[in-house]
Amino acid sequence: MDCLFCKIINKEVSSDIIYEDDKFLAFKDINPKAPIHFLIIPKKHITSINHLQEEDKMLIGELIFLAKKIAEEKNLDGYQLHINVGRNGGQIIDHLHLHLLANK
Repeated sequence: MDCLFCKIINKEVSSDIIYEDDKFLAFKDINPKAPIHFLIIPKKHITSINHLQEEDKMLIGELIFLAKKIAEEKNLDGYQLHINVGRNGGQIIDHLHLHLLANK
């Protein structure tokens, strides 16, 4: 598979990782749209929201809770969460990812 985020998960491509566990990886966006811009990704390859299966319901809930946890750890008092879906929705990398943006 030629997925950039899978390569980051497998440590084939370096990134500025801020969080990792057995299900998720979070790292700084290399093209930030805000002073704080993290990407949170599941380690399971899911192309986009449109490719979610019934079995992924818990994973998506955990993804949102992880964003909350990271925001708390970084002492962010306000932030935005974005998920782009498909090319027409602004998705560039075909691996589900959540943007966490903040001004700090």
